Amino acid sequence: MHKRIPAIIFLLFISSFVFSQQPAFWNDIQAFKKQDSAEAPPKNAILFVGSSSFTKWKDIKDYFPGYSILNRGFGGSSLPDVIRYANDIIIPYDPKEVVIYCGENDLAGPDSTITGYVVAERFKELYNIIRAKFPKIPIVYVSMKPSPSRKHLFNKMEQGNTLIKEFLKKDKRSGFVDVYHLMLSGDGTPVKELFVEDMLHMNAKGYAIWQIAIQPYLLK
Repeated sequence: MHKRIPAIIFLLFISSFVFSQQPAFWNDIQAFKKQDSAEAPPKNAILFVGSSSFTKWKDIKDYFPGYSILNRGFGGSSLPDVIRYANDIIIPYDPKEVVIYCGENDLAGPDSTITGYVVAERFKELYNIIRAKFPKIPIVYVSMKPSPSRKHLFNKMEQGNTLIKEFLKKDKRSGFVDVYHLMLSGDGTPVKELFVEDMLHMNAKGYAIWQIAIQPYLLK
């Protein structure tokens, strides 16, 4: 019996090593797939994809009654993460429209050299992946929001938002939703009452603003 112990330990080590080598957010994507297996996602839906501002919008369907909504935001993600998993959480759903919120985490990551220009270039890569597969569906980008806890990134956010807005102007089947300026007070500072305690994620008041801003861009 004791001769088998090293083999068992070796197998456990290998399993642990393989698991540790999985790319970031792999578990989140597998959870989506498990969810899809248990309950088939709606067909011809509006797909919301991106980072935690969508992930935490748990009651998003209540904000847009009458619309077929599929939320596949995964918290903490940056644009390279969404790009990596595009063939898992975008392409298979065959959506009639894609709404994207991502880019804030790109700027807030450990690499301080990331600029708004880099975010815009990353967005273009994601846009091209979606457009190559779905040449006619609307692609909507929700601007990076002015989270009070990330005030030091506002200039980069505005740069990225502006570049993405200008890029999307070239495609009539796309849209840019400017929530950034809607969440600022008259003196140009973010309205803190729209955020939860961490001053990063939004409360119902913040999402109410998003609802009003996003709804005109959605397809019935």
